[in-house]
Amino acid sequence: MNANGPWPSPLRRGHFRTPFSGADFPASLPAFIWRTSAWDQLWLAGLSLSAAVLDTAPIEVQRRILNATARRSGFDTILELALLYIAIVATEGLIKLVMRIYSGWVSEYAVRSLRAAIGSLIGQHQASAEIKGVQVAMILSESEPVGGFVGDCVSEPLLQGGILFAVFGYMSYLQPIMALVSLAVFSPQFVFVPLMQRAINRRVKARVSVLRQASASVIGEEPEEIVRAVAQEVRFGEIFHLNMGIFRLKFTMNFLMNLTHQIGLVAILTVGAWFVLHGNTQIGTIIAFVSGLRNVNDPWGDLVNWFQNVWVTKTKYDMVLNGVSQIATPQAAP
Repeated sequence: MNANGPWPSPLRRGHFRTPFSGADFPASLPAFIWRTSAWDQLWLAGLSLSAAVLDTAPIEVQRRILNATARRSGFDTILELALLYIAIVATEGLIKLVMRIYSGWVSEYAVRSLRAAIGSLIGQHQASAEIKGVQVAMILSESEPVGGFVGDCVSEPLLQGGILFAVFGYMSYLQPIMALVSLAVFSPQFVFVPLMQRAINRRVKARVSVLRQASASVIGEEPEEIVRAVAQEVRFGEIFHLNMGIFRLKFTMNFLMNLTHQIGLVAILTVGAWFVLHGNTQIGTIIAFVSGLRNVNDPWGDLVNWFQNVWVTKTKYDMVLNGVSQIATPQAAP
């Protein structure tokens, strides 16, 4: 298979060759992902699904250990369950370790490919200071987050979404009513997370644009030094306010997500206690629900972060495409 096609294996042999050139730049983020890592995504998807399937098994083993203890079963049974627990978590951890290293390699390959393609355009035309600033920003800062997203673009939602599906499915199997209570607690996040994320995306796009202007000014866009210094001060102030807006939105969203999680724990303990008092469930089931809800919190947060990265990366890739168009256009020369 040639260098421009998807690779059948994570172990690519031979010298590095970018899967596209500056003149053949992928027209969208999905096209870029496909050109740089199509088959790699299949390998990562398999690892992600394997880890997601194993994630609920430790919860069930914990429940069985607690119930066996409550029934005063033999210690041999408890010891076997404990060894099984260790084997499961070790296997899951090794799968995640391989997946993380592999996804990091895919990301770095995508960053390298993007920088090589942008670099191939430099020197084609006598560029203005503004275009040179765009080149510097694209190669040094904008390529990193775009390429970095490639390694997680498929494996992350499959892993975290798979864990959520498996945990909620397991909880529904144990006690459907308590599972519905857990799901109801999370439902407000489906409203405030998208609204706040759109506001973050607008600020990210504006920040990238201002950073490019700042890069152009460093190279020498303004004719006079004092004019350049004043303009830079204004840009840095604008970047400061945009970043603070992003921080306020991001950390407020994290606060609301953590708050709903804690409310969910209280709801599970309250409803679970009612079931235990009426003889409708066991203590082990309540512990399994509490553990399951904790297992859901991190994957849900990671999934929200992934959706954030999707829109942020799409915005940045669109900016990269715009920059490539500027660099490749002969009219850019003075």
